[in-house]
Amino acid sequence: MSLYNIQDPTKEQVPILISVPHSGTAFPEEIKDHYNQDLIKAPDDTDWFVDKLYDFAPGMGITMISSNYSRWVIDLNRDPESAPLYDDGRIITDLCPTTTFSGEPIYKEGHMPHAKEIDRRLQEYYWPYYRKIEEILNDLKSKFGKVLFWDAHSIRQYVPLIRKEVFPDLILGDNNEVTAAPEYIEASLGALRAGRFKLEHNYPFRGGHLTRYFGKPDQNQHALQLEMSKINYMDNKELNYDMDRASHVRTLLKSNFEALIKALKN
Repeated sequence: MSLYNIQDPTKEQVPILISVPHSGTAFPEEIKDHYNQDLIKAPDDTDWFVDKLYDFAPGMGITMISSNYSRWVIDLNRDPESAPLYDDGRIITDLCPTTTFSGEPIYKEGHMPHAKEIDRRLQEYYWPYYRKIEEILNDLKSKFGKVLFWDAHSIRQYVPLIRKEVFPDLILGDNNEVTAAPEYIEASLGALRAGRFKLEHNYPFRGGHLTRYFGKPDQNQHALQLEMSKINYMDNKELNYDMDRASHVRTLLKSNFEALIKALKN
């Protein structure tokens, strides 16, 4: 199985790359038996259907990359040295998670990855995703002079180990306005505020490692992360894709990218 899928634009290309790092559900054969087999049938911490939610993007000229492997293999949005992304004491899963977001062990006894295995996964699964993103961003920047990286995520509405309250509908992250120029941040915030959803900016998430790694405004390379509650596009149990709910989110996302495309042309 390939590490990722690339969806090329189906109309005139624009300088935007959408990344979906957490929608994959596959496990490599060499480590598949190490996990609790009941849990990996449907890995609960998956950003379910986010790739489907954004599948309109190539029709807007946007390139997409999505990971095929589960974040339980290695989390593409964590620091490769396992440095914490936040310093407020919140619980956050590891580079190679050993428990679910609810604290349930995902490995069989005696099969948790050791340092050598984690390094192997970095080389086999993690850095290839980053290198491909870098290649696409460089190509786009070479063609257009500037580029915007958009990292797409979703999360259960309520995850008590991370936050005692329910999450906002939408959270735009730019590491406290470090990873993107103000004009792109404002373009996105303006578009997202026009919807019916509760929007927060940099709280409680301000962008993960991918956004921070690829956001280099001084090099005309900008990055934004959008986290959203799954209840916005899934059913009440957050198990199945809900076409009606998803249509409202997709309409808003399309408006968001229209605003960003316009801003990138200036």
